[in-house]
Amino acid sequence: MEAWVSSGRIVDLVLAFVVVEAIFLIAYRVRSRSGLRITDIFLMLLPGVCLLLAERAALVDATPLAVLLLLTLALCAHLADLWRREKSAKSS
Repeated sequence: MEAWVSSGRIVDLVLAFVVVEAIFLIAYRVRSRSGLRITDIFLMLLPGVCLLLAERAALVDATPLAVLLLLTLALCAHLADLWRREKSAKSS
């Protein structure tokens, strides 16, 4: 188990689950013509993916700059998602 964590493989496993989640959400959207829009799904999952990538970078001893850039990207994606949700709530 320690090797899975220190090599970052555990994060790869979690990222695979996120990809499966995205596929199911998109398939549901396409089949039912309801549910979240594809852009909404992308913006909802992107901050978490960036955080997971930052964690993986830290686990494999990437440069601090790489970790910082991924964390910054996660923040930007999160703010974009919040802005989109607020805009959508106001228009409803």
